This record gives sequence, structure tokens and C-alpha cells, in this order.
Amino acid sequence: MNSRNRTFSRRDTLAMGSGLALAAAGLPAAAATSGAPVRVGGTLSLTGPLAATGAIHKIVGDIFIQQANRGEGMMGRPIEWVLLDDQSKPDLARTLYERLVTVDKVDLLIGPYATANILSAMSVAQRYNKILVHSTFGIPKMATYERHFPGWPVGINPEETVNKTIIDGILSSGKTVKTVAIVTSKFPSVHFLAVGARDAFKKRGIEEVLFLEFEFGARDFGPIAARVREANADLLYMGAIGLEGNQLLEAMEKINYTPKNHLYVYPSPGPLAQSPLGKDALSLTIFEDLPPYNSKPEVAEFAKLFREACAKAGMAFVDPETQAGAGYSAWQILTSAVNATKSLNDDVLTAYLKKNGADTVAGKVRFDGPQNYGDDLMRLKQVQDGKWAIVWPKEVQTPGKTIIVK
Repeated sequence: MNSRNRTFSRRDTLAMGSGLALAAAGLPAAAATSGAPVRVGGTLSLTGPLAATGAIHKIVGDIFIQQANRGEGMMGRPIEWVLLDDQSKPDLARTLYERLVTVDKVDLLIGPYATANILSAMSVAQRYNKILVHSTFGIPKMATYERHFPGWPVGINPEETVNKTIIDGILSSGKTVKTVAIVTSKFPSVHFLAVGARDAFKKRGIEEVLFLEFEFGARDFGPIAARVREANADLLYMGAIGLEGNQLLEAMEKINYTPKNHLYVYPSPGPLAQSPLGKDALSLTIFEDLPPYNSKPEVAEFAKLFREACAKAGMAFVDPETQAGAGYSAWQILTSAVNATKSLNDDVLTAYLKKNGADTVAGKVRFDGPQNYGDDLMRLKQVQDGKWAIVWPKEVQTPGKTIIVK
């Protein structure tokens, strides 16, 4: 994967199509399909501050294409992924999606990673009346375009429903939680949930003893750690993205403070699980390589290929989880609609998905609710014995695991 900040040339883009991209990831290319490829255009943050997560979504797309092209592909034709690097910049993402539609003339669009980039892609899709399936849009009420379809099933009101799942899970332990300290990055998706948590905790009679915001990209977490220690709440709720959770934990360790219970909204899953400081940390998920999610052979194969590709890429954490699941779901949604309708027509695909929804690694998703959102399928997970386990709700709980609350 190229580490330089640049837009991919036409030649580079074709080299990242399904066959060559799979070979680069150490995955064998397949040729069960025939005919002209269906060209699916999109961007990912292959460079810039979001590149670590962008790499996950690229591996997922490569694996999905390999699996699909061994079978039906799209309408019996192979899938070609025309992928460009948006460099983690929403403005560049908008420009590149314009290019994909007008210059590259792709058949279909698939979204990038991160809310701001997806919103940029959505504006282009709307201009050209193109369907856009995407993976990780964190503020559903901003997604007003009628032809967008989310692969990340958070429902239309995650600020209410996701926080209810968190609180229900914690209180299911039977332990008393009277106070909460809320610390949040201003990164839009995590800030949105953290602000919603204020009302959610208040409604459940849990007192907020600290609400503290910090700029995305902050490096000095010492003053924040001091405020958290001073509040000494029963629960630390952190609107964290990426390594921010680890950074706060390290800052708290330096002042000899350990939170009683702690939750991080969208952390880097590997570093948090693998750090001794992450013991009993809570977070959110739509997919883990755990039952019942991995019960289907296709999903078990995906998890195996994902681990192999991540290991070959030198990643420290190789387990597929929420980001991988959301990316895979987006490809499942788009491909299932094409194959069910035998069409690449945006009107036909839109009508089909709104009526039928799709089966994904996260479960059955539907798009017949407000702004094409259906059920909130977010779950609560926890670091136990150095690994993530699903701890709430009970119907998806990892066998032998229950939530740990102190």
C-alpha cells in the first residue's frame, strides 16, 4: 500500500482492481465469472490520519471481491473495484467521486470511510442520481439522500438507542452505577453520541459529574486525566476514536488513577484490547468473529482470509470486528441488490433495497424506515482476558461471558 499522500493515477487505480489488489494482499485471484467487469467506484483514506482504518476497509473489499468472483460476481460478471485515495480529506473525496462518475464512468458507487467523507460522496451521488451504499456514517439524520443505504445498522436515533444499549448492558450486571464522567473528542460521530449520552444517563438517574470536550488530534491528555481523576465517577464514558482511548489511559496511569469502569465509543480495537490498561474496557460493535455472527461458512471464510491478509500486511491486530463488518456489509448490500434484480439501474436497485433490505454479517438490515434506516443492531462488547467478548444483549452474548462491572 503506497504511503505517499497523492491521488491515484488511472494506471494505479486499475492496478488496484480486484485481481491485482488480491494478489498484493496475498489472496489468490479468482476467475469463475466471465464477461466485461462491473466497475464499482469508490475512495478510501489510504493515506492521511484515517489511513489505519482505511487499510482495514481496503482489505475487506479485496476479500469480498475474491469471494464474489469465485461465485456469481455481479450478474455473472466479475467485479472490478476502481479505488482512489481521498487522503482522509472530505473535499478531495468529493472531487474524486465526481471523477469516478464523469471520467471513469463507473457502473456503481460504494462509499468511503468516515462520516465527513461519506457525506461528500453522498452529495455527488445525489447530483447524478446514483445509488450510494456506504459503511460507517455516524450521524444518520444528516443522511437525507433517498438513494443512500447504510451498511452500518445504527438506526435513525443512535444518540438514544445506542446509549440505551450501553446503559442497559451496564445495569444488567446488578451493580450500582450512580455517577458518570463524559469525556469526548470533537470528532463528529463520537461527539454526537457523547452529547446524546448526557440525556440518556440523566433519564436513568445516573448523575453526570464531568462533561469535557477536546479537539480531535489532541496529544496531551494529562490535564484531561487529572479532571477525570478529580471527578472519580463510577463510569468513564469516552467519546473516543482511534488511539484516543489508549492515550487517556496512559495519561491516567501516570497519575496513578484507574477508572472504576470505562467505555470507549469507537477506539482502535487492537491497541485497546492488547494493552494491560484496557482490562474490562467496554465498547460498541456490529460484528465480531464470534457466534452467532460467524456461523455461516461465507463469514467464517471471510474471517480467515481477513486474518491472513492483516498478518501479511504486518498489522498487530488481525481480528475482524466493527469496521471490517461494516465494510463487508456494504459490499453485501450492493451485490445482493444487483444479483436479485439482474440490473445496474439505480432506480431498480433503490426500489429493491427499500422493499427487501439485505442479509449481512451484522444481521438482516432493512431500509424502510426514516431516511432509509432500520433497526439499531449495535452491541456492547468488553475486553476480557485480552480479547473482545460480546456482553450485551443476551441473545448475542459470547458463550461463557457476562459483563464485568465493578
